[in-house]
Amino acid sequence: MQLYGCRSARQVNLGKVLYPTIRNYHRFIMITLYGIPNCDTVKKARAWLAEHGLDHQFHDFKKQGVPPERLQLWMSAVGWETLLNRKGTMWRKLDAATQATVVDDPSAAELMRTQSSVIKRPVVEWTANSKKSDITVGFKPEDWSNRL
Repeated sequence: MQLYGCRSARQVNLGKVLYPTIRNYHRFIMITLYGIPNCDTVKKARAWLAEHGLDHQFHDFKKQGVPPERLQLWMSAVGWETLLNRKGTMWRKLDAATQATVVDDPSAAELMRTQSSVIKRPVVEWTANSKKSDITVGFKPEDWSNRL
């Protein structure tokens, strides 16, 4: 019999293939966490994933930059207002004129591409299959627990 990645003994036998129960579904999700490694919120999020035995890929904005196609996906999913961190240090360091230019998708995207530190972190892509990803921004343990 084939086992599809499930490490738990709780499985349902449907013919010749064992399928995991819904309780173990989280083991099949590909998780990509985007952020900056020294950000406290990113550290907490990565620790939470490790504590719950969830493998993930980490994309470092500082070393790898912000992928333009992903940025557009995130903005479509959650809106630029959610993605732009107006409470962070980097935003406060920007001059008022620069802050005032951020009024819509294109202007916000341009700033986030050039100043990745203004993106609220972490941005997480929870991929259940190759066609569907769920996007979350920020870290709330109770919300993440509801995904399991």
